[in-house]
Parts: sequence; C-alpha cells; structure tokens
Amino acid sequence: MRDSAVLLPDARREAILGALARDGRVVATQLAAALGVSDDTVRRDLDELAASGRVRRVRGGALPAAASTPPRMAERIEHATPAKAAVAARAAALLADEDVVSFGGGTTCLAVARLLATDGRSRQVLTTSPDVALALADAPGEVLLAGGRLEPDSRTTVGAEAIDAVRRVRPGVAVLGACSLHPAVGLTTYCAGEAEVLREQAACAGRLMVATEGVKLGSTAAHVVAAADDVAQLVTDAASAPDAELTALRALGVEVVLA
Repeated sequence: MRDSAVLLPDARREAILGALARDGRVVATQLAAALGVSDDTVRRDLDELAASGRVRRVRGGALPAAASTPPRMAERIEHATPAKAAVAARAAALLADEDVVSFGGGTTCLAVARLLATDGRSRQVLTTSPDVALALADAPGEVLLAGGRLEPDSRTTVGAEAIDAVRRVRPGVAVLGACSLHPAVGLTTYCAGEAEVLREQAACAGRLMVATEGVKLGSTAAHVVAAADDVAQLVTDAASAPDAELTALRALGVEVVLA
C-alpha cells in the first residue's frame, strides 16, 4: 500500500485486497493510516467489498471470504464450466510425461483424470476418489484406489486405511483441487477427514499441483491442507483469477500457470 497517497476508490479497494492476500486479515484503523483516509472511508470500502463477496466483515476489519463452493461433491459434479475445462486441459498437458500421479477428489481432478484416460500413455495413478478411479479404469497402466471409509460429502476415502495407502506410494506429483486457496491461509477444504488424507498426499509427492478455477482463490474453508508456499504449481484460469491473490502467490514462489 502507498502511505499518505490519495487513491481513487477502486485503487484503494485493490490495495485493501492486496493487504488481505498478503496478511490473511486487515484492521480498519491500520488501513486508514496506511491509505491516508478516514476510518469511515475504510469501513465503507470494507462494507462494499463484503457485499460483493470479496471479504468477510468482522468487528474492526475483515477476513478472507468464506468458500462459496457447495460442500457436497454430488452438488458440483454436473456443474461444468468453460473455466474448469480450460484448467483441466492445461493441467493434463503438464502431466503428460508423469509416470506416477496421485489424485485427490473433486470435479476438477475428475476432469483432468478423464483427459489423461484418453491420451494413450501408461501411468500409475493413486487416488482417494472412486470417481477418478472409474474414469481411469480402462486407461493403460494401473489405478490404485486407497481404501478406507467413504466420506460422502467429498466422495473420497478417509481414515487410517486411506492414509496408509497414500504413504506407500511416492508419486512425482500430487494433483489436488481446492475448496479454497488463500496466499496467507493456504489450501483449505471443508472436511476434516479429507484434509488429513490430502496432507499425506501432498507430503508424499515430489511436487504439489493445485488445479482450480480462479473464483476459488482468496477464500478459505475450515481445514488447512497445505501452506500456500508448499504449492509448486497452481493451474487456474486467467479470466476469473483475482490479481491480488496471483501476485501474492507468485511472491511466495508458486508457479502460476494460466489457462
């Protein structure tokens, strides 16, 4: 932010979003001092950002917006968008030469898996998602479906059996979708059990790729999977990805690949 500079409202709000992306929270009085405006002006800015869904208003300031993605996979599975298709195609191209891949659940991971199933390359895939496993069932290579209890919201396997299965494989890349990805908070999801398994998938892989639509950047869900700087590659769409979050993620060393 620019000290004592008089910014136009749009520029001022972008500065607020940049501070939120960097710090994970903003305090109204501190923003007012840094931006050289009154407390009332900042409060109005925060109220407008909250009304548009960009932040979550709290007493004295704001936090990242809550994730807006429906928590149940069943509610999302038929919701195809051009952005999701573009992200999946770009991610599949980046995975073309990978011999061992780990997949989480979610609709974007499923879209990537469906593309890999048609490329004719033999590879080993470990996944906690029965949907992903079925999408790859007739593809060359081998599909390993982690056992355990099926968590109905995420439609992934969770618990000790799933974690043990994940630990037995060392993939070159783990491909995870996102309920939310925030530069300060990290990669988050709704389900505690799913988050436990996803942490192991991220830890066991050579690198972590997050494939997600840009609208999911800058918000947060309840359970942290990985810090943002643990993400090696973010594949997202150029049309909806917010600039403040992309700038903050790049500053953390994340390779941002725009579809």
